[in-house]
Amino acid sequence: MKRYPGIFLRGAGMGAADAVPGVSGGTIAFITGIYEELIHTIKQFGPSAFVAWRRGGLPMLVAHLNLGFVVPLLAGIAVSLVSVAHLVVWLMEDHPLLLNGFFFGLVAASALVVSRHPSTWRWWHVAPLVAGLLLAHFLPALMPLILMLGSPQLILVVGGAIAISALLLPGVSGSFLLLTMGLYGTVMQGIRSFDLGLITLFGLGCLIGLFFFSRLLSWLLRHHHTATLQLLVGFIVGSLPVLWPWRELVRYQLGPEGQMIPLDYRYLTPADFALLTGESAQLAGVVALMLVGAALVLLLDRGGRRPAAARTPRGANKEDASDA
Repeated sequence: MKRYPGIFLRGAGMGAADAVPGVSGGTIAFITGIYEELIHTIKQFGPSAFVAWRRGGLPMLVAHLNLGFVVPLLAGIAVSLVSVAHLVVWLMEDHPLLLNGFFFGLVAASALVVSRHPSTWRWWHVAPLVAGLLLAHFLPALMPLILMLGSPQLILVVGGAIAISALLLPGVSGSFLLLTMGLYGTVMQGIRSFDLGLITLFGLGCLIGLFFFSRLLSWLLRHHHTATLQLLVGFIVGSLPVLWPWRELVRYQLGPEGQMIPLDYRYLTPADFALLTGESAQLAGVVALMLVGAALVLLLDRGGRRPAAARTPRGANKEDASDA
């Protein structure tokens, strides 16, 4: 019972992060010490849950699904998404530089936090690190291809599956991928207006993505723990350019509803940004918020550390000797 408020707050942090394009709720899960428990717990939702219920009834089902962790976490995410949606839209429209500065500092510090976790690093772990960097760089550019599916309903389902999978990856923003798919505004508006049809289709995609991707990540964490963490570091570092406050959109396309889908940016110095736009670069405020975001991550990491056994639900395997 004492653990529930802390899990709720971690869920609220994940929901707030995923409402912002360029930030990942998976990053918040990692730095607050619940990432591996989250992945292994999601994996438990499936046919094995029915087996657990048949064998031990409701008590075994609750233990199998780790509902003492899942329920407060989902409650925190849901409350945060609904309540933060209005604030995020306002900040993105009126204070984009300050918002990006805060999350740039947060994500940059997260890369440092994640890179400290591997305990048995080997030279070949450079490969998954580079793979993570490349995927984080090229993945958003591939997202507009989803629009070629044609059917708005199918696009929502596929978009939900991709976005929720990104939520599980530190450094990969489900919201930003939705933005590059041209779905961000549609989904956020649907959540704020409680459009049940849209929420149902998007939620179906999320369930599909969770079912398959959580199993892949759980397997990777069990059998190739250190290499997987290096992959996650690559994702986080590769996502930093998306959050650089001073940038210029140089390539975009229009979505089916006329919305602008960003494809490529040119990254500027604060002085060049001010010269190009004629607006203030807000250097002092942005740098201050970068430092605040970084400090917050380091504080969360210090407070969220605890033995690995406490983070891993019963029945989940630990790293095997494959990375030794």
